[in-house]
Amino acid sequence: MEISLVVPYAALCAVTLMTGWLVHWVYKWINPPCNGTLPPGSMGLPIIGETMEFFKMSASLDIPNFYKQRMQRYGPIFKTNLVGQPMVVCADPEVNRFIFQQEGKLFRSWYPETANIIIGEKTIDEFNGTSQKFVRNCMSRLFGLEYLKQDLIPELEKDIRDTFAEWAAKPSIDVPDSTPDVIFVLVAKKMLGLHPSKSRELRKNYSSFLEGLISFPIYFPGTTFYQCMQGKNNMLNLMSDLLRKRISTTEEKHGDVLNMMVEEIQSEKPTIDEKFATDALSALLFTSFVTLSPNLTLAFKFLSDNPTVLDALKEEHDTILRNRKDSSSGFTWEKYKSLTFTNMVINELTRMSNVTPGIFRKTLTDVQVNGILIQLVYNSSRVDGYDESHGSASKPRIL
Repeated sequence: MEISLVVPYAALCAVTLMTGWLVHWVYKWINPPCNGTLPPGSMGLPIIGETMEFFKMSASLDIPNFYKQRMQRYGPIFKTNLVGQPMVVCADPEVNRFIFQQEGKLFRSWYPETANIIIGEKTIDEFNGTSQKFVRNCMSRLFGLEYLKQDLIPELEKDIRDTFAEWAAKPSIDVPDSTPDVIFVLVAKKMLGLHPSKSRELRKNYSSFLEGLISFPIYFPGTTFYQCMQGKNNMLNLMSDLLRKRISTTEEKHGDVLNMMVEEIQSEKPTIDEKFATDALSALLFTSFVTLSPNLTLAFKFLSDNPTVLDALKEEHDTILRNRKDSSSGFTWEKYKSLTFTNMVINELTRMSNVTPGIFRKTLTDVQVNGILIQLVYNSSRVDGYDESHGSASKPRIL
């Protein structure tokens, strides 16, 4: 009889303790401990946070509803939690200016956990000092102003003409799908020396990258992160093959970024290694087309919605064509600089089509900004099902 009473009593105690622990854990999630006043806002549901609302489609090209609603409710600075990462969102120009001024002192660049894995945490951490200077020099030599004036403009004109001829032979084109191909083919040619057919094949591995950058890092078939990692592995294998072939045939000069990296790796005092080279090339390719292609896609929309602007653009370019001394002469830097209205349109398109959700920063120490505490919290994070472990990360972050 006594045993029959002890078992239910023990079960009741266990359920009570479990419920108490769960309530305490949820309370700590909603109200993170701090040594000051945290920004207003909601941490959302445990683990999930406000991720579902963040990923809701926004029909407007204006500020996404996720930000707009919270800015109306809490002001320009608020806390939230996305894909398990506590963050501070700041839309205050003065505070953002302060953050950029304190780069390397109070704040530094940061990327979500999935971005660290996809792009390569080692590459992100080492992208500073001599390695950063080397990469910047490579990009400047191939995409800088002097090279642009002399060589890049004629190359771009030829490639764009070929693309337009290809489009003209089709009954219709899918703009969101076709414009990334244009950018990717051009950049892959200058960086890797790839033929257009190979670069288009490579771009398929990047298709899910943007969705995977801010996602739950769950490495399981069917998840966004899993598909993203499959694309990354395929792409890295291709990059490694290209690098090994270049290293084995150093007598051939291709004049691209890959060639410069091979020369640096084989120098007496290299500032990069093969792992950094493959990760950096992958990241540079990704950032080039993921930022430019949406801008071009939206340019088609904005110009089709504003026929007056389109007519003015046509007139400015027709004027240049009519005034050419040689009808077969190509586009030049001088002609580009004379396109006053075109440059105004480009600047406005750049302003209107900024598709980047924000710039990520993390705190290096507790920071007080306008009476609000942005607190440094240490934690250890691990990707479920993925075989890379990551050390401590500081949170919350500035988005």
